[in-house]
Amino acid sequence: MPGSPGQNRIQLKETFPFLKQVAFFVLTGNKQNEEDLNQPMPPTISIIIPTYNEEQELPKLLTYLQQLPGGQSLKEIIVADGGSTDATIALAEQVGATVVVGGKGRAKQMNAAAKHATGDIIYFLHADSYPPANALAEITKAVKNKIACGCFRLRFNTTSYFLKMNAWLTRFDINAIRFGDQSLFVTRHAFEAVQGFDEAHIILEDQEIITRLRKQFSFTIIPYAVTTSDRKYRENGYVKLQAIFFVIYILYKLNIPQPKLVSLYRKWIRKGKV
Repeated sequence: MPGSPGQNRIQLKETFPFLKQVAFFVLTGNKQNEEDLNQPMPPTISIIIPTYNEEQELPKLLTYLQQLPGGQSLKEIIVADGGSTDATIALAEQVGATVVVGGKGRAKQMNAAAKHATGDIIYFLHADSYPPANALAEITKAVKNKIACGCFRLRFNTTSYFLKMNAWLTRFDINAIRFGDQSLFVTRHAFEAVQGFDEAHIILEDQEIITRLRKQFSFTIIPYAVTTSDRKYRENGYVKLQAIFFVIYILYKLNIPQPKLVSLYRKWIRKGKV
């Protein structure tokens, strides 16, 4: 039976706030959905790692990269292999990376992998180098701020004061100290505009592409450090190896041909992989 007028008023009084909440949820929810749809999608990142016989280092790095915060922006990890004769390729595939096998030479390998990359940003990283935990967020922030390319500062996994000073210098915006160990991020548009790495460069390919990128696009050094291995320094001697790098760089700036530079590199540096 219908309730009394007083009971009906109580029921309406109790129901009205509930109806207000439903109406508010529907209206604001639809508005929020529209706002979300109008928001631009955040850029995605493809990480490319050139390798040659890196079975010792690569699995640890791949696991680390897969656990980085902000992983929703990480589109893929591509291992650009130069024909490894150890278990590098099999281990990369086990961890879930995409493997692209091309001719040996970092420039060739990275260009080949870049053709397979689907991210808005390409991030080139050496197999013995670990980006900071906030790398994905910092790269995304830089690109949103209209920075087309850049790198991180450098840190060595060593207590050597010589290498600590070496790494400290990488905070300065000087092209002479921009090398691949610091990693390199570049938007797909910028990378394609400069037509990728110069495959005639067997060494110093990173130095060469950065020089070309900076002529057309904004470049930044993100104030966090990539941690890289000091293994090559330990194998060759800290001061000796740095002196060799300096001499090769000067010869490069003097336009000594790549075949001669490569010959000197192989002669002077133990366990070099070029």
